[in-house]
Amino acid sequence: MNTIEKFNEHVMGTYGRYPLVMERGEGRCAFGEDGKEYIDFGSGIGTNSLGYCDEDWVDAVCRQARAVQHTSNYYYTKIQADFAAKLAEVTGYDKMFFGNSGAEANECAIKIARKYSFDKYGKDAERYNIITLKNSFHGRTLATLSATGQDVFHNYFFPFLGGFINAEANNIDDLRNKIDDRVCAVMLEFVQGEGGVNPLKKDFVEELFRICAEKDILVIADEVQTGSGRTGTFLTSEQYGVKPNITTLAKGVAGGVPVGVCLADEKCSGVLAAGHHGSTFGGNPLACAGGLAVVSKVSTKEFLEDVRQKGEYFRKKLAEIPEVEGVDGLGLMLGIRFKSKKASEVCGRCLESGLLVLTAKEKLRLLPPLNITYDEIDRGLDILGRVLE
Repeated sequence: MNTIEKFNEHVMGTYGRYPLVMERGEGRCAFGEDGKEYIDFGSGIGTNSLGYCDEDWVDAVCRQARAVQHTSNYYYTKIQADFAAKLAEVTGYDKMFFGNSGAEANECAIKIARKYSFDKYGKDAERYNIITLKNSFHGRTLATLSATGQDVFHNYFFPFLGGFINAEANNIDDLRNKIDDRVCAVMLEFVQGEGGVNPLKKDFVEELFRICAEKDILVIADEVQTGSGRTGTFLTSEQYGVKPNITTLAKGVAGGVPVGVCLADEKCSGVLAAGHHGSTFGGNPLACAGGLAVVSKVSTKEFLEDVRQKGEYFRKKLAEIPEVEGVDGLGLMLGIRFKSKKASEVCGRCLESGLLVLTAKEKLRLLPPLNITYDEIDRGLDILGRVLE
């Protein structure tokens, strides 16, 4: 029995997997069980920020594994304190909660938003509705699926959690019409990832923040995919000139070990007290060690400038491919529109040719490791260009 047969015999079929058994990774390349090399333009859906087995990252995780691999949150660990302090320094948020995933970070954000209004306005005010944007994606738990503004995900698991209202992205009038005295927060992605790599317009974001500040409505930024340097600033909110009350991180923030972070500003930092929320593995020492190694590297001015320059290089080279109609996104979070090709078919053909890419709706999505080299970009785009001929 081969690996794929053994896998399918015992693992639930919750993913549409490609026929690749990944055995190891090195730098920005993965290697299959058969020894075939793949240039990775997907980085585990934007998670392997430093590629595969970055030496500093490996040393940090292994060093921590030899010390303490886990302890409950009844106790303190230095590595969690160090990671939290580094995130506070880089993001400007003083308080945070650690979980294991983006969905968990968003669950925490939802709870903070609702409890903030409960504490300030009382239960009878019923101020618990959260406005999310159409085409958004916030996770696969029941609460975060309910928050997700895509009908394709709203099936099978009825009844979904109430208290979520969808407004059109980049339509400030629609947002304004959805706001009433029962809204406690607005939740957004600055670039909608799973929804097709769609950036929000700056004037929409500025007016949204103005309205929310005027009405004491919290703003939650889901930066699970856009954060941790992906778009060329550590937080994408920096490019919009705003600071959300709550920001969530996951995916690339720890370079491949499971972690989710919910960052809260001064208004929200004291909302949750002992017993209000928790996670057995939240703040796990191994995850925090990986996170500290990643954030220490990707948050420097020079590294982020390099991400921005590589993003522009991608755009320039993609524009030279006749089949490419246009490119959306920011930094190294790119969505490619084709003139006639189907992204799903292109994705499969790229795999056959030694290039790992992703899809997002009708677009081909690229989320390469942030430290990818120009040579690797050229090699990958050469494969993509030949696939698109």
